[in-house]
Amino acid sequence: MTSEAEILFEEKGGLGIVILNRPRTLNALSTAMCRALDEKLIYWAGREDIQAVIIEGSGEKAFCAGGDVRALAENGPKDPRAAEEFFATEYRMNARIFHFPKPYIALIDGIAMGGGVGVSVHGSHRIVTERTLFAMPETGIGLIPDVGGSYFLPRLPGRLGLYLGLTGARLKAADTLYAGIGTAYVPSDRLAALKAALVERPLNGPQDVDEVIAGFAEDPGAAPLDEFRDLIDAAFDEDSVEDIYDHLDALDHDWARQTLTGLRRLSPTSQKLVMEQLKRGATLDFDDCMIMEYRLVNHLVSYQSDFFEGVRAVLIDKDNSPRWSPASLEEVSRDHVLKHFESLGDRDLKL
Repeated sequence: MTSEAEILFEEKGGLGIVILNRPRTLNALSTAMCRALDEKLIYWAGREDIQAVIIEGSGEKAFCAGGDVRALAENGPKDPRAAEEFFATEYRMNARIFHFPKPYIALIDGIAMGGGVGVSVHGSHRIVTERTLFAMPETGIGLIPDVGGSYFLPRLPGRLGLYLGLTGARLKAADTLYAGIGTAYVPSDRLAALKAALVERPLNGPQDVDEVIAGFAEDPGAAPLDEFRDLIDAAFDEDSVEDIYDHLDALDHDWARQTLTGLRRLSPTSQKLVMEQLKRGATLDFDDCMIMEYRLVNHLVSYQSDFFEGVRAVLIDKDNSPRWSPASLEEVSRDHVLKHFESLGDRDLKL
C-alpha cells in the first residue's frame, strides 16, 4: 500500500484501490489529495494489469464531504492563490475521472457532497448504500455546484438538476438511483464481499463489472423524489430564479412552502450564478464546463464575495446566519452575474 497520509493507494488483483483517509474531516479533499489521485490515475491508465479502479472513504460517516473550503477561505480575497491552486488541481482530477478509460467504481457509503460528488459521479459505476447522503449544497456557502456540476446536473431527468443545484436538497439511496446519480444499490455490509468479488474476477471492461455488481445489488425501495417530481419539473422550468420563487409562492403545497423557505436562506448571488451556469452547461462538453467553473470560482475568491461570508457562518463561527451581499435577488444585477463568467485570459484552466 502506498500512503500519502491523507490518501491511500493499493493494488490488489486487477484493481487499483483508492482510500480517502481523513475521517476526522469527513474525508474532505485537500490540494495534495487531488494531485496525488490525478497522478495515480494517469499511472493506472497506462498499466495493462490494472483493469479497474475503486474509490472509497475511510471511517463510518462519509465517503467524502467535499473540498476543504474552510482552509481555502482563511486567507480571504487578499491572497486567493491557495484557492486558485486547489480548484485548478481538483478540476484537472475531475476531468481525469470523466475521461478515465477503465471502469471507475465509487463506493458512496456515507456523505457525498461537493468535492465528494466530483470524485464519484463522473465514474462509470456509482454504488450507493443505505448510508448514502448526496447533496450539492454550495449555494448555502455562497459558491456554485462545481466539480463538474455544470455538466451532470443539466443532464439529469427533467429539472432535477436545477432543483438540486439551487436548493442543495439532500438525497438518499433510492433518490440517487431515481435521478441517475447512483447506478446500483448495495447494502453497506456487503461492500467488502463486492470488493473481493471484483478482485477475484478478471475484468475486461464495464460489462464484467456490471455482472459482478448485479450479483450484490438490491432494491432500495421507493424514491421520495417521485412524489414531487411533477412539482419540481414545473417550478424549476421557469426562466429566472425570481420566476421560480413566484411559481413556488403560488402553490398551496407544503413541499412548495418548504422549498421556498429554504431558498430564501441561500445566497442570492449564488442562485443567480447557478441559473446561468446550468443553462450554459447544458450545451457545453465536459472540459468546457470545467473551464467555465474555474472562471466562476476564481472570480468568487477575488473579492469579498458571499463565499467568504458563507464559510464564516456555516463552517467557522457556525452561527448559520450569513449576511449575504447583495441581500436579495432583486439587487443582484445581470452585469454582476455575467462578470463571473468572463475569461481569465492566460489564467484560464488548462486541461
